[in-house]
Amino acid sequence: MKKNVFFSVIIASLLISINGCKKKPSDPAEIKETAVAGSTTILVDETIFPLVEDLAILFENEYKRAKVHLVSKPENEIIQMIQQDKARIAILAKDLDSTEINYYNNTKKVYPRVTEFAKDAVAFIGSTNRTDSTLVLNDVLLALKGTPNGKIKTLVFDNPNSSTLRELKKLAGIKELPKQNVFSAHSNKEVVQYVTENEGAVGIIGINWLLQPTDDLLPYTSKIQVLAVENVKINAKNKFIKPNQTNIADGSYPVTRKLYLLNFQGATGLGMGFASYIAGQQGQRIVLKSGLIPTHFPTRQISVRDEVE
Repeated sequence: MKKNVFFSVIIASLLISINGCKKKPSDPAEIKETAVAGSTTILVDETIFPLVEDLAILFENEYKRAKVHLVSKPENEIIQMIQQDKARIAILAKDLDSTEINYYNNTKKVYPRVTEFAKDAVAFIGSTNRTDSTLVLNDVLLALKGTPNGKIKTLVFDNPNSSTLRELKKLAGIKELPKQNVFSAHSNKEVVQYVTENEGAVGIIGINWLLQPTDDLLPYTSKIQVLAVENVKINAKNKFIKPNQTNIADGSYPVTRKLYLLNFQGATGLGMGFASYIAGQQGQRIVLKSGLIPTHFPTRQISVRDEVE
């Protein structure tokens, strides 16, 4: 009898222990959100998605109880979703201007936290069959204004709502695109594919997609060339500059932009944790390895030894 009672107590204890374990959530979606735990969604400018995807994977690897859901969208769509309260965290190739800040502060009663973490470039690409590997930026701006000079047959962008298109429209001082010789595709892959099939076309794409091409882009990368762009502001014999890491860092490449994480959560959450990670030493090393320029160059610890092993 005592033996049965003993086993009953053991079984009851095990059941209590099992039930107690079940109550501890292992799924990040069930965990209360903090700076390093829980689940959140981040909207990402599609022109820089490969870099942010790497950052998110390594962030989750560092913090096992955190899950970052990335949603790739064009810049304009992200801004609209933020304004409609459909999302609270975004990564964009633009900062907020004073009008936008006042709108969120006064209308939405939200005080966004903005974290700058990298610098990248808008790249111009052509077919490898193109005889001229250089590009005069003013020719691009003329084509955007609807007054091409014959040097560029076609300009093709990744998306009508993209940050690359917004950047070039700003440089050209226009609000609307001409009806001829300039059009938008639906993806980065379509831009690259179009350029390989049309020798006179110039594609405009975020450099991150060329530095970290996805599997569906790889078959086309050997068929395109990144064009060197004229920088009229520098006093040098060769004013045609390619968008490599050095030229982006020193500003000699003429079309660069900064990358930001915009956090509209209004409370401590994964947005704050992810922002701290990508702007910290580990995140900045990932940015550097990706071929882009970190806002803060990560330090290296150098140890000096008396003896050589």
